[in-house]
Amino acid sequence: MSAHLESLISADLIAAKTDELGRRIRADYDDHQIILVGILKGSFIFLADLARAIGGDLEIDFAQTSSYSSGKSSSGVVQIRKDLDINIEGKHVLIVEDIVDTGATLTHLRELLSTRKPETLKVCTLLSKPAARKVKIPVEYVGFEIPNEFVVGYGLDHGERYRNLPYIAILREG
Repeated sequence: MSAHLESLISADLIAAKTDELGRRIRADYDDHQIILVGILKGSFIFLADLARAIGGDLEIDFAQTSSYSSGKSSSGVVQIRKDLDINIEGKHVLIVEDIVDTGATLTHLRELLSTRKPETLKVCTLLSKPAARKVKIPVEYVGFEIPNEFVVGYGLDHGERYRNLPYIAILREG
């Protein structure tokens, strides 16, 4: 079975939105240091561009979670595969996600990181799928709200493919 891609968000729109989010985040945090926590693997491209757009005093760390099997839907079971290396106690922490769909992974991650007593804990996501949400979770910075479709590109994958696309596309089977 073959798949084809249907463009959803262009590289230019992503770049403009990332710059806008960076300016908003820096304005909200003033000159405070921010620890950006990128959620691997999908957020790595967005995190790199967002970090440059935010500017100022930043630290970057990564966590890796998994709630997907090899398919296109969430298994509902959240696993932490890589934990933080940085101590976040008393720090301003911004979780950087590629996409928030059901909210289960993000809920688990927020609860875990909250136990480490950060000064603030907020979330920035490039993409949000409100129609897929099963858990009500605050997301302070959202790039784009998208329909409940399986998307790839700009870090998001299907079977580790398509991460390198400079745009977001809907993956269609058949």
